[in-house]
Amino acid sequence: MKRILVFGGTTEGRKTIEALEEAGNTFYYSTKTGEQEVTLHHGVAISGAMDATAMMTYCQEHQVGLLIDAAHPFAEELHLTVAEVAERLGIPAIRFERIFPPRDKDILWINDYTEIPHDIHSLLATTGVQSIAKLKPLETQGMTIYYRILRRESSIALAKKQGATDEQLCYYEDPKDIPVKADAILLKESGLSGGFAEKVEAARAQGMRVMALKRPATPPIFHSVNGEHGLRRMVEKLLPDFYPLHSGLTTGTCATAAVVAATIHLLKGEMPHEVPVLLPNGETIMVAVSYGETPQVGNGCPPQSYAYCIKEAGDDPDVTDGIEIRAMVQKADTFEIMGGEGIGRFTLPGFDYPVGEAAINKAPRQMIKENIKKTLSVLSDISPSMGRPSGMLANEEDHPAGSPLPIEGEGKGVRVCISVPQGTEIAHRTFNPRLGIQGGISIIGVSGIVKPYSEEAFIHSIRKCMEVAKASRTERVVIHSGAKSQQILQAHYPHLPQQAFVEYGNAIGETLKIANDLALPQVTLGIMLGKAVKLAEGHLDTHSKKKTMNKTFIVQMLRESKCPPETINKAEAITLARELWSIIPPEQVEDFSQTVIRHCKAHCHPLLPNGQLTILIIDDNGGIHP
Repeated sequence: MKRILVFGGTTEGRKTIEALEEAGNTFYYSTKTGEQEVTLHHGVAISGAMDATAMMTYCQEHQVGLLIDAAHPFAEELHLTVAEVAERLGIPAIRFERIFPPRDKDILWINDYTEIPHDIHSLLATTGVQSIAKLKPLETQGMTIYYRILRRESSIALAKKQGATDEQLCYYEDPKDIPVKADAILLKESGLSGGFAEKVEAARAQGMRVMALKRPATPPIFHSVNGEHGLRRMVEKLLPDFYPLHSGLTTGTCATAAVVAATIHLLKGEMPHEVPVLLPNGETIMVAVSYGETPQVGNGCPPQSYAYCIKEAGDDPDVTDGIEIRAMVQKADTFEIMGGEGIGRFTLPGFDYPVGEAAINKAPRQMIKENIKKTLSVLSDISPSMGRPSGMLANEEDHPAGSPLPIEGEGKGVRVCISVPQGTEIAHRTFNPRLGIQGGISIIGVSGIVKPYSEEAFIHSIRKCMEVAKASRTERVVIHSGAKSQQILQAHYPHLPQQAFVEYGNAIGETLKIANDLALPQVTLGIMLGKAVKLAEGHLDTHSKKKTMNKTFIVQMLRESKCPPETINKAEAITLARELWSIIPPEQVEDFSQTVIRHCKAHCHPLLPNGQLTILIIDDNGGIHP
């Protein structure tokens, strides 16, 4: 199997590690100094600068079939070297770019250090230790310069070698800190993960003039991405064998892509074969689309041309795989999303929208709205600019910032109609009818991406993470179901190291068995109510495809908690467990939580007989119920 060589040392480098570790295959992670602390299970760390010859030799000796450049945006020499090696060896290269905020017109944007105005008396340079030699000529012209660098021995030594004095050096602690007052500040266009916006805000608060060095252009040979989801999908495309299972797109992402394509077609008459979709985490991915015409799609949608996206489930088993998700867009005075043929309707309360509404959940609706805003802004030459993956709309990157074109207002809105021709038939093979969604499928998805896991590979990954947690000598291992739960639990246990937090997904039983095998003395299980009511009934794998909630058992637990009859009557009509938070009287929430925890412990304790297990239920507002 071909291997991957990554050039990191940045936040994007860490994200690359996280994405590649999911594959379970060997990759190489290279940094210039080896000073970045990272945890590698399948990755192999290497350090030291490579010229083109050394990089080519390494690639040939280690069967490298893909290069990933996740280095700093201003590591221009490295970018050019990676591009040269990729071209000479005939192997693909990915550039993991940052997300960049708009180029603020009130900032002085410069191409190089020679463009710094000479009327500045004092300057705070945050452009890194390598820029000191380039700025030194300005000192001979009477400018006082302070250099903000990393507080580490190698950086301090290099700064002094270039002529910086102790009085000129100040150190990077927090992007919001301004260590010295100067007339102006010089920044690099370092993107969101580089704290660019925070630095600008802090400097302006001190009344400082802001200058920024433009980031260098990305060599055209690169396939550009600006987030971990896009990175994984690009790796799957360019090196298909690296991941045993491939990711897919949610119905929400497919619907959004169709809407973007239909909007471009409506306003510009163009029909691109793929369009950019902004995901909830802020990154952009490219999604393939097609176009067609139809006389009528039902539910009030008028005859017109439409765009569509073929649902791609990857290797995640899904009955919606391969279906056509359509979107039609019309100019309107307001913003409206409608559900057409094959889109179900909510018939019971408890969802994000009221009974009778189209079953298009909150996250996809928000995705559609944000992407329409972005598309209208680009088409109007007003850009909410970001790092641009390859294939993004022309003219999107380098416009000055402005106010996004409004959605609401006369003539400024759009009416969107989503339809799924096969939706009515497919819905019978889903849980939708049991949940009270009738007449078609629902448009769902929180992250926008479907990550597939074989059960064996996922359990193996959990074991690796648990072993790392034990090796960290943490006093407690905290297992959780995902990113939201982890964030809440980290706030609850702020003293625990990052390695102490391990995701179980739905595999609660297997995770506890691993904890027992490793003789972990203290384990905390953080769990949302939807999974907790399943676990309380004895289901140690809480995946929705294997088990739905049992209202009869929930009512039993409410009775055990001495909840009043009116609460029990309301519980008979719920469709989602989280609705219980709003119907249980506040004074009885803790009693109910204790009842659920007691049932959960009865099933979990036999799996961890020699360890102390703490179970915490997490509510929708981030509250914790012990």
